[in-house]
Amino acid sequence: MSVPVSVLLIDDHALVRDALARRLQEEPDIRVVGALADARDILDRLRELSPDVLVLDIDLPGPSPFDAARLAKSHDPGLRIVFLSAYLTDQLVEAALAVQASGYVTKAQPIDTLVKAIRAAGRGRIYFSPDVQARIVVGERTAHLSCEPCTRSDLLTDREREVLRQIALGMAKKQVALELGISVKTVDRHCTHIMEKLGIHDRVQLTHFAIREGLVRP
Repeated sequence: MSVPVSVLLIDDHALVRDALARRLQEEPDIRVVGALADARDILDRLRELSPDVLVLDIDLPGPSPFDAARLAKSHDPGLRIVFLSAYLTDQLVEAALAVQASGYVTKAQPIDTLVKAIRAAGRGRIYFSPDVQARIVVGERTAHLSCEPCTRSDLLTDREREVLRQIALGMAKKQVALELGISVKTVDRHCTHIMEKLGIHDRVQLTHFAIREGLVRP
């Protein structure tokens, strides 16, 4: 019987982290050696646990997960990294490819997709979830963006992007209306269109999206 792929999982959401760890442990060819809330002291954890694959949530507090990935790779060039994210933009995918990620799986996908990515990484291959594959050209061991970076924010009009930026800055709709010289009803209409186009129906998530797209600074 082959040796199981050892996995270190890092996700700051306890429910997600624990559920993933339990599910992965059910796979006979995967062994979870650690489940952490952040990537601080990543080198100490790598020395202690020696995982084959690092599953790293992109939306972690503190330092950039891509910086953590570079640090991890500098310590162990053979380490395979699979990014896990609630977000999907070309900028994020490009950043993951830049640190030679073995995979990128969005949280909208079934957990079996993450299992596939871990197995592929353990074999020295790459695997990206189907929604990510639509944006890239994938070979057996390499991948690159299929076109110049474009994002879901490109679906928005200039006015919608400006409304989104103001909303992400914490402005109430009445303030946005005053700032842009439009009616509150028009702001409401723009917000509806923004949410429909982005598939996001929560103000907090809209703010996160705006930050990820560079429309506002965190």
